[in-house]
Amino acid sequence: MTEHLKQKLNDSAVLRWSVLALVAFTMLCGYFLTDVMSPLKPMLEKELLWDSLDYGFFTSAYGWFNVFLLMLIFGGIILDKMGVRFTGMGACLLMVFGCGLKYYAITTTFPEGAMLFGFKMQVTLAALGYAIFGVGVEIAGITVSKIIVKWFKGKEMALAMGLEMATARIGTTLAMVLTVPLADFFGSTDESGTFHTNIPAPILFCLIMLCVGTIAFFLYTFYDKKLDASLDAEGLEPEEPFRMKDIVYIITNKGFWLIALLCVLFYSAVFPFIKYAADLMVQKYNVDPKLAGTIPGLLPIGAIILTPLFGSLYDRIGKGATLMIIGSVMLIFVHTMFALPILNIWWFATIIMIILGFAFSLVPSAMWPSVPKIIPEKQLGTAYALIFWVQNWGLMGEIYIGCGFIRGKLAGIYYDILGRVGGRLAAGVALCKALGARLPGWGLLFYEEKQAKDIYGKFVVACRRRRVFCKGKTCTPT
Repeated sequence: MTEHLKQKLNDSAVLRWSVLALVAFTMLCGYFLTDVMSPLKPMLEKELLWDSLDYGFFTSAYGWFNVFLLMLIFGGIILDKMGVRFTGMGACLLMVFGCGLKYYAITTTFPEGAMLFGFKMQVTLAALGYAIFGVGVEIAGITVSKIIVKWFKGKEMALAMGLEMATARIGTTLAMVLTVPLADFFGSTDESGTFHTNIPAPILFCLIMLCVGTIAFFLYTFYDKKLDASLDAEGLEPEEPFRMKDIVYIITNKGFWLIALLCVLFYSAVFPFIKYAADLMVQKYNVDPKLAGTIPGLLPIGAIILTPLFGSLYDRIGKGATLMIIGSVMLIFVHTMFALPILNIWWFATIIMIILGFAFSLVPSAMWPSVPKIIPEKQLGTAYALIFWVQNWGLMGEIYIGCGFIRGKLAGIYYDILGRVGGRLAAGVALCKALGARLPGWGLLFYEEKQAKDIYGKFVVACRRRRVFCKGKTCTPT
């Protein structure tokens, strides 16, 4: 007589990592479009006659529906109620539709003077497409996070999240590297001999990539269905379904708010600063303007390598709050060095940027895997959505006000100041946020210690009720 041992599908390492490759590729495609317009800004101003206010309006559209219409939160609730297959496919279709609308806006010549909501018709339609895409990519992000927890919980979860984040950073890097060459390659020369770049070409390339990414996620749904079948075959009791009252549990959880606060402070101390980093290299460190973007470009490249390594470290040693505190302290050091008028030499800026890369990799690699430790799996979609919602509030306001409105409306006065001290000002503001980001890290450390004490206390009580005597971690009957 032979025994047939049934295993869950996620017990297979090959299947786990294959699934991760599929969903991570989908996110790579999404992040490519997220950042594809940044290198095109000078071309938009030259070819399509956009100004800084138009560009700031367009960039801020990413968070319109997520922040003001709460679409991201609704997406998290749908994720918890309907599951990863339904929500993920819906998110992919939103990304494709949003990119398609954006491509239509950029390729269409509208009547001169055509306005919508006070902005050029082209700008408004492109922003609307970007806003729809923003809903899709953010919901896809929280869906992929829940997928990783589903397949890797109790295994290499932090490493898997680190690899997924690294893959997404590859999408960002590709956007910075390939966008301008694609626009130039498909450009054309008019009858007067003037060369015109093809701005729609990189956006069309993104649209094709998003279609391929949607197919990749569709393939994943078959694996997910088989995983659910294997869990049912084991006879495991399913978790209680998500209820609306679970939102109250999430928002009353102290650990959740500590992570959400750390998230918004940490990322708002990095992303807006990077937008001014090239200017900082020129104004303070006397770097050639043609090479000024090279030093800040080390940041995403470093994150690609370091985030999985730190994720693997977290899987082995735990200590998530400690790792986040170390990363926050490194962030404070980096922005202090950038803000102080010392060692205004390019090699010093390079070293500081590398240290920023360590911090930028260390904190997320510990922060995101910490969420499943304090939030039940059935509520993870909503929890991640709420964290991203808080983050979007911080980032959207800074990008629109700092990069668009002020530069567009007060160009005569502010632009000259920004050109001279904008990078240093950004470093100073980022330093204040880095100091703030340290506080939630300490809070999480105390929260983890309290949780550990509570668990140990319950363990001791249970032992006493069963008339056993506890010695350290071992209970022996008396």
